[in-house]
Amino acid sequence: MTYTMEMIVLAIGAFLALVGAGFAQDHLFGAHMWVLFFVLLGGTVVLMHRTDFRRVAKRAIPRTEYFDEVVKYSVVATVFWGLIGLLVGVVVALQLAFPDLDVEPWFNFGRLRPLHTSAVIFAFGGNALIATSFYVVQRTTRARLFGGDLGWFVFWGYQLFIVLAATGYLLGITQGREYAEPEWYVDLWLTIVWVAYLIVFLGTILVRKEPHIYVANWFYLAFIVTIAMLHVVNNLAVPVSFLGSKSYSAFAGVQDALTQWWYGHNAVGFFLTAGFLAMMYYFIPKQVNRPVYSYRLSIIHFWSLIFMYIWAGPHHLHYTALPDWAQTLGMVFSVMLWMPSWGGMINGLMTLSGAWDKIRTDPVVRMMVMAVAFYGMATFEGPMMSIKTVNSLSHYTDWTIGHVHSGALGWNGLITFGAIYYLVPKLWNRQRLYSLRMVNWHFWLATLGIVVYAATMWVAGIQEGLMWREHDDQGFLVYSFAETVAAMFPYYVMRAVGGALYLSGAVLMAFNVTMTIRGRVQDEASALGSAPLAAAE
Repeated sequence: MTYTMEMIVLAIGAFLALVGAGFAQDHLFGAHMWVLFFVLLGGTVVLMHRTDFRRVAKRAIPRTEYFDEVVKYSVVATVFWGLIGLLVGVVVALQLAFPDLDVEPWFNFGRLRPLHTSAVIFAFGGNALIATSFYVVQRTTRARLFGGDLGWFVFWGYQLFIVLAATGYLLGITQGREYAEPEWYVDLWLTIVWVAYLIVFLGTILVRKEPHIYVANWFYLAFIVTIAMLHVVNNLAVPVSFLGSKSYSAFAGVQDALTQWWYGHNAVGFFLTAGFLAMMYYFIPKQVNRPVYSYRLSIIHFWSLIFMYIWAGPHHLHYTALPDWAQTLGMVFSVMLWMPSWGGMINGLMTLSGAWDKIRTDPVVRMMVMAVAFYGMATFEGPMMSIKTVNSLSHYTDWTIGHVHSGALGWNGLITFGAIYYLVPKLWNRQRLYSLRMVNWHFWLATLGIVVYAATMWVAGIQEGLMWREHDDQGFLVYSFAETVAAMFPYYVMRAVGGALYLSGAVLMAFNVTMTIRGRVQDEASALGSAPLAAAE
């Protein structure tokens, strides 16, 4: 395989980045262009070592052959960025307990916190979605990935976005809004990559050889299309200069807040829910070798979820300047969301009908089932917290942090880990994983870490809410805000412990995956009472 065209594109990009650095109108933009220059220059050098300039006949690729190389790279990137994101999360948790750990200016809490959330959600979760969607759509359509090398552009373009966004957070190059979004030129690049992603995925469906479109592809497509819409509208901005990092948002005031939470909650709804439900609907039936419990229920789950979720964002703005009718609308749709969410949870769990013994014998199944259980718990807790009377206690407290992480670590993390454990032996044609015992250890470390983390934050949040509303006989507040912060110290330490447990499980997974890719196997299947995981399809 030759890489001449890719090398030329990277070289042109590096030259343009060098020009941007030279003519930058502010030092932050110039610094970011230097980051981009060295990244693209490094990519060019790597490709030069791998490029064969001799004229060779192109190998005819059968249309039935799957394009799995890009899936392999995406799986490795998922594991790598997962470790980075979780490590930064533990550091951030320690900074809250021990503020002296803040290192100015690049590694303080204000810059590491958005780096952590974006690394876990968009780097770890995003690569997991790209990997699994490319794998699933090919298997369920019996067609090779559409667009040829466009799949590579999606992968490498997304990695470039991650690097630009991450370095932007550390350098302080953000729009400074609720989610500390990257600046306009990074957003523009992501839009181009995302459109290419849509073309690859939708094109594969259009050239499918299987007449039926499996429900997992419905969820993936809803995720891709809706995230594109959310990203474009939320990040509408006017740059001050095309050679500067400063821009002005198209929204302000209450309109900006509503747009932010329309984006924020639907990023949860479609990036962290719809996309990962697609994983559930494909990988759980494959791992337990059973059909989906109710295909009709999965269709009802899909349509009700995508209709209701888009209206739920205003529940983040209770008791603010947002009109009361909009707050109530968000609350009502949030409560309604409980029904389709639990319908999907029941569908996932009941897929194990006739195979419940696999929870005891197969640690990968155990991890997937625990993920669905956390999905059910988080989708009950969320609607409950959207009710105004509950929200008056929970809002702005660490209860919200506990809720978010029980869903992110329990649902998104565990279903992704299960998918990785399923994919790696198949993609690299291995008989089974290197160590099933390590999968078992990973499961218990992750589960214990989530429980410690979430339960600690639940207690901390309720205590915060009660301290903030405590009044004396004369109507004055009993506790100052500083006193409530000081009372959180033991909870913050325990949160860091829970995060460290979860991170240690991810480290075990990374080692397990690495050894599996290298072809190593430990003879331990009998010790777990399970048969070796199946070989490649």
